[in-house]
Amino acid sequence: MKTQASKLWLLAVIATLFVPAFAFAQSGDNDGCSNATLSGDYAFRVSGQVYPPVPQGAPPVVLQRDGVAMTHFDGAGKLTQVDFIMSNGVAMMGPADPLTGFHVGETGWYQVFPDCTGRAEIHFPVPPTGTSGAIIDLKFVLSNQGRTIHTIVSSLTPPNQTTPIPASIHSDAEKLGQE
Repeated sequence: MKTQASKLWLLAVIATLFVPAFAFAQSGDNDGCSNATLSGDYAFRVSGQVYPPVPQGAPPVVLQRDGVAMTHFDGAGKLTQVDFIMSNGVAMMGPADPLTGFHVGETGWYQVFPDCTGRAEIHFPVPPTGTSGAIIDLKFVLSNQGRTIHTIVSSLTPPNQTTPIPASIHSDAEKLGQE
């Protein structure tokens, strides 16, 4: 019995010594990504929900969002985008290309960290008679040598507002073209 307890104690000590080393190795992992890793056109599939504020006592409202986007990353931290988004089965309004019907005029910036994580901000055009366009903040992870992006909306500020509203939206994208 004493031998078994000694073995368990030794195993616990060894595990305690190695767990911080593994955690440190992951946090110090440097995969060599940079803004230049994210360069070119990426096709996105977008899906999720938005939870706009409602008057006190009113039932909650959930707006389903589904869509596609084409985003161009310049390799230096700037982006442009077109998208086509549905909200509860209805196409969202916005300035659109007359030929494709995709929303246009979406611009922003991005930052890629050495561990291949990153953040981005997309600015949407100001609506007619509006004061500001929507702003979406994203967190993302690059995979497949920067050819695949996985994003989550970290903040969504609707047009003509300054306060973000709750949202649960994610997207995945693949780089277009050949290497």
